[in-house]
Amino acid sequence: MTRVERESMNFKLPKPLAIALRKAASPQPGKTATDIVIRGLLRELGEIPGVEVSTETRLQELEKELQQLRSSIFSRDNNPTDSRAEEKLEALNNRVAKLEGALGAIQNNNFGASNNHRRYKNSGNPYNQSGRPPQIEALDEQKLALRLNVNIPTLKEKHATLDSGEFEEWSKNRDRGKYMWRFNEKDGLYHPVK
Repeated sequence: MTRVERESMNFKLPKPLAIALRKAASPQPGKTATDIVIRGLLRELGEIPGVEVSTETRLQELEKELQQLRSSIFSRDNNPTDSRAEEKLEALNNRVAKLEGALGAIQNNNFGASNNHRRYKNSGNPYNQSGRPPQIEALDEQKLALRLNVNIPTLKEKHATLDSGEFEEWSKNRDRGKYMWRFNEKDGLYHPVK
């Protein structure tokens, strides 16, 4: 990767934004305050000749495009029993799963090669540097419906008509990672249960 010449600029940020930027920054490659600002500027300004877009940024853009495509499929066809729609959604689910894996690998791969070699040699998995299983976040009903390859009304119906154990089993049978999902009344999100 070619190194782009950098120019120092002085500008003022609102204090809460500056505090959040310092808090998010770390000495790891790709996580410095400068890197975060560059990613934000590239998102706002689009592609700039002479500036390479990082793999992480490109994968995030692709993931966003896939989610928009999923949403458009759902809005056009609210009936996932149509075999073409199901095939499209399954293909999209597979792409997003690959993107999630690649993003996780990029996020965990922010140290030098020797550090990586030592870390994944111990864990046995180069994509999971910590040695712990990856954690899946809680999802709102739209994201869970996409993950389970159903539409939102179907998800709502199952949540309303099945008891919690039945719903968890139903969601496990539809989930590509075989996670059960449990609704939490406090935050209004569905949480994974392995």
